[in-house]
Amino acid sequence: MSTPSFIDEVRVFARSGAGGTGMVSFRREKFVHKGGPSGGDGGRGGDVVFVATTGRTTLLHLRYHPHLRAKPGVNGRSSNKHGARGADKVVEVPVGTVISTLAGERLADLDADGARFVAVEGGIGGKGNARFATSTRQAPDFALPPGPAVEVELRLELKLLADVGLLGFPNAGKSTLISRLSGAKPKVAAYPFTTLTPKLGVVQVPGEYRTFVMADIPGLIEGASEGAGLGLQFLRHVERCSVLLHLVSLDPMEDDIHGDAEARFDKINAELRKFDPGLAERPQVVLLSKMDLAEPGRLRAATAVFEARGLPTFAASSVTGRGLDRVVHAVAAAIDAAPAPEVPA
Repeated sequence: MSTPSFIDEVRVFARSGAGGTGMVSFRREKFVHKGGPSGGDGGRGGDVVFVATTGRTTLLHLRYHPHLRAKPGVNGRSSNKHGARGADKVVEVPVGTVISTLAGERLADLDADGARFVAVEGGIGGKGNARFATSTRQAPDFALPPGPAVEVELRLELKLLADVGLLGFPNAGKSTLISRLSGAKPKVAAYPFTTLTPKLGVVQVPGEYRTFVMADIPGLIEGASEGAGLGLQFLRHVERCSVLLHLVSLDPMEDDIHGDAEARFDKINAELRKFDPGLAERPQVVLLSKMDLAEPGRLRAATAVFEARGLPTFAASSVTGRGLDRVVHAVAAAIDAAPAPEVPA
């Protein structure tokens, strides 16, 4: 479940505006020979439009106001006066919002600032009787009915846009790392699941005029792909990351809780593979975190295990800062080399 401060999935009801009714009327003016039909057209109903903006970071505003209604078109009037178009209902959503039907059919992926999606179109305006006057039918006494309003129920899902996502069991040091490398200030404490909602941080590459976006996402546990812990909330956001920075803690206590370093690495990747096989194939950089707590022999052994798998492997301490510059440069190089991730439908 999402917490009240960060809402990343909502269900909304979108209703377009009905078209305005066409008018049936006849002119009755002095000096106008025999008058004639003068009913104007109704206006078109408004659309419900979603627009992505960097000014929004959550779907919280839609949690409490899920009913989205556009205005109906104005009815036509006599003297050939057409009704005005109904106002659109324009709804701002964060960049990275995916819009789907309740059955799971993806309708739009608003992955750029300013991207728009018309969820439901307004009904067409009814035609007034003036439209149907001909040389042989000079006094039509009917109008074309307007188009009705259309209502749909939609699911909106926010998937964060980040270059690199942090992997690792709870207490692997992800929150401490992102707080050290960026201006993000996630909660840091000595117990699991201190990160209940994703956090984004902009990381400056040392010695270079470039940055990348890092996502600190709730930690995984076994069974996350089936919804255990905060798994599904985590996995939703990692889909867009082109590189994964996999933190494996060298704290000896972690071996007793979750198994040795290699076992923990494999458990996390198994959950990724269950959720989406493509996720486990994303480029990964291994960070042996909390190196200040490890014996030199244990550090060398863990490094050898992952290097034998052909994985870029580094050790660092987010508390002392030792080794972090090398990690940042390695992640930046991996981002440059990685293909753009394909987000599954």
